[in-house]
Amino acid sequence: MSPKKTTTLNLRVDPAIKEAVKEAANREHRSVANMIEMLIRQHCAKESITVHEQQGLFKENE
Repeated sequence: MSPKKTTTLNLRVDPAIKEAVKEAANREHRSVANMIEMLIRQHCAKESITVHEQQGLFKENE
């Protein structure tokens, strides 16, 4: 299996939001990045927004 490919998302948030997401991630034994990804996926599912999985999204340079 090939390694999982990711992309970077830089954003600024209120310090209180950062602390809250850190606490939420710790409670679920997740990284902050994984917690944010899970929250985004949940929101997209609720709003019927399709999240295309990685396969085929990142094309290798041939």
